[in-house]
Amino acid sequence: MLVRSWSCLKSMHGGVASTYEILDMPAICSGWVASRGMRVLIVEDEPYMAEAIRDGLRLAAIAADIASDGDTALELLNVNTYDIAVLDRDIPGPTGDEIAKSIVRAGSAMPILMLTAADRLDDKATGFGLGADDYLTKPFELQELVLRLRALDRRRAQVRPPVREIAGLRLDPFRREVYREGRYVALTRKQFAVLEVLVAAEGGVVSAEELLERAWDENTDPFTNAVRITVSALRKRLGEPWVIATVAGVGYRIDAAPGTPT
Repeated sequence: MLVRSWSCLKSMHGGVASTYEILDMPAICSGWVASRGMRVLIVEDEPYMAEAIRDGLRLAAIAADIASDGDTALELLNVNTYDIAVLDRDIPGPTGDEIAKSIVRAGSAMPILMLTAADRLDDKATGFGLGADDYLTKPFELQELVLRLRALDRRRAQVRPPVREIAGLRLDPFRREVYREGRYVALTRKQFAVLEVLVAAEGGVVSAEELLERAWDENTDPFTNAVRITVSALRKRLGEPWVIATVAGVGYRIDAAPGTPT
């Protein structure tokens, strides 16, 4: 997924540029920007700021959910899997600091990026002491946030095998490349995200609901046929014999002995 123009971002909120100017966001739309798929939680109580960040990240191919208070953030962290948490420190309910403590106590390896209007060194030191992995002071350019998120995601992903291979497929999550039997396969962002989840399951069955959770975000209609359409298109991109099998009533899996999709 690529970011094309500043006007496309303004149009998402009825052309209200001031929302995005708070973040100095035009830079993210000044040219094409590539991304690897990830899902982040944005904890921010100012709704226009939160929506601006979410919409900008989506244009950079980063799925994002919003929590406007600490209680909602903790609930989402309990039911969803996120790659990175973006925390505003000053929010209603449990503060961003308390959420960071909760993430650390849970033993999660999920990186934490803190947002704050405070630019004092002692404030930043406190945040890092609570478990923050990075810090960004408002106002900021969205492009810088995207770059920081990608850097955190790269470091997080280093604990996993850099390249996965199964059933003649070779998937490189860092270079965003897929090969089948040595042949390069060009995929869309969603197709790559779906295949990455299936390959990581190593032949195990993955439900449509889990694919929807990992490759899309919480605002996606749970009754959408997006998963079925994406899997169908992905099969065609990968070519025959079909390597993605359908397990009726359950989900999808990578077939170690490719054949019909059933």
